[in-house]
Amino acid sequence: MAVHERLAPRPGSRERLTEAMAELLWERGYAATSPRDVMARADVGQGSMYHHFDGKHGLALETLGAVAEHLMAEAVESEGEGTAIERLRRRFSYPRPGLLGCRLGRMTQDPQVVEDPDLLKIVSDAFETAAAQWAALVAEAVADGDLPATTDPDELASTLAAVVQGGYVLARAQGSQEPMDAAVRGALALLEAARPRPVQG
Repeated sequence: MAVHERLAPRPGSRERLTEAMAELLWERGYAATSPRDVMARADVGQGSMYHHFDGKHGLALETLGAVAEHLMAEAVESEGEGTAIERLRRRFSYPRPGLLGCRLGRMTQDPQVVEDPDLLKIVSDAFETAAAQWAALVAEAVADGDLPATTDPDELASTLAAVVQGGYVLARAQGSQEPMDAAVRGALALLEAARPRPVQG
């Protein structure tokens, strides 16, 4: 073990709890995760759990909010530099583990999340933010002349989001990453086909 590894401080119990909850939400969902599961994964006692949070619900609220914020920032970072259409392609092509499913999309399949206004709002707000970011890129690409002037940014943004979520569903249903990759390739091909072509004189 390297010296810096021996000296690296162990994350605090609050951070370990949120990290454990984030992992378990992705693996099992909210309904199937118990406080005991989280404490065992985080390697903390009951005292630590209830010192930082009022229970599973409070921990899930903080964790899901942090996950949503991280995913939104990661998506924007994936765009990089360049024209809007280039950034749009990169954002859409960002690697997605299809078999694991979308961290937020999977929450909409959890009955306890759907029935909880606070948890559902975090998921809903994140999807609305993502849709607005997609739509802004599409609108910029239209203004640049890289997509037809007739393109509706909100509708295309919704379509692209649906392709991503559908890719996750198909990948998990078929037990393969390929359906996700194929969905992305197909959507990128449609974007390319939609680009206006210069008139030949």
